[in-house]
Amino acid sequence: MRVYNFSAGPSALPLPVLEKAAAEMTDACGTGQSVMEMSHRSGDFKPIIEKTEALLRELMGIPSGYKVLFLQGGASLQFSMIPLNLAAGEPGTGKKRAVYVETGVWAKKAAEEAAKFADAVTLASSKDRAYAYIPEAPAPDPGDAYYHITLNNTIVGTKWTSLPETGAVPLAADISSCILSEPLDVSKFGVLYAGAQKNLGPAGTTVVIIREDLLGRAPSWTPALLRYDIHAKEGSMYNTPPCYGIYILGLVLEWLKARGGVNAMAEENRKKAALFYDYLESSRNFRSPVEKPCRSLMNIPFVPAETGPERRSALEARFVREAAAAGLVNLAGHRLVGGMRASIYNAMPIDGVKALIQFMETFEKTIG
Repeated sequence: MRVYNFSAGPSALPLPVLEKAAAEMTDACGTGQSVMEMSHRSGDFKPIIEKTEALLRELMGIPSGYKVLFLQGGASLQFSMIPLNLAAGEPGTGKKRAVYVETGVWAKKAAEEAAKFADAVTLASSKDRAYAYIPEAPAPDPGDAYYHITLNNTIVGTKWTSLPETGAVPLAADISSCILSEPLDVSKFGVLYAGAQKNLGPAGTTVVIIREDLLGRAPSWTPALLRYDIHAKEGSMYNTPPCYGIYILGLVLEWLKARGGVNAMAEENRKKAALFYDYLESSRNFRSPVEKPCRSLMNIPFVPAETGPERRSALEARFVREAAAAGLVNLAGHRLVGGMRASIYNAMPIDGVKALIQFMETFEKTIG
């Protein structure tokens, strides 16, 4: 029996995607072999990666003048690659300034990693209220190398509802947990990146979308595998790419297109989120810790209204345990913040949200 998987990542994949991948496990695309067995430079794999890129470009409306790269290392490696390629200098020339807005754990980690290669400056932070909101975003200096934000904050459940004004300074964004969940104007960004394991496919593949004029800025000492220009020139095949992950990503994009594309998915995601937030607003025993204007569509943390630490901890543990027994799995909050969290990515059907609410209503009756 399939469960409803609310994991923040690796997360649930659409069932039709899993079924098609299973059917093609030993004979993909009529080649008589699995994608996992194909040479990445063969005529059998080339159509797979080309189709995946074309679908991503179509669904996201990626303009000409942008490169799409399929890399490895997750979003965390991009914390290093972006400053290396855009702000690091040759020996003796000094680092360029890169600016960050700290809206959660991953945004903070990105800034900390950037400080190794750039003059990283945090312009604003929402740490003062446990990252429960998106702070005002000051403008960058005209000479800044780039301006970095985390568009959706997976752990704390916030999202940017409007983009900062950065002028000519390239805007870079981690979109791992919100990519393809609603429309996004790619032309407003210099660099976008996403680990696949939340809304795109299995862990092991990272998508980078970068404006072509930002290529070739890495200093000469940058390792080849960490240079965007080399990956772009080689069509993501400077080394062996994550072939099977790219194949699954392509199947997910086919599924999304068949569902009506990003606009249709955004409408469904808003319905799912509104349903769950409305329930939390009416609940006597659970609440959202996130300020309303900044609430994520994809990751919804919630906590017991009970404030006593021991009682709260016991309720959380019991909730997660009993929910799992009811087929609602991976609802524990991140280890750094506790509580519970429902990640309702594109692959989560609205019936899963309804099942969670029904369970919570029954659970509430047992705790008074």
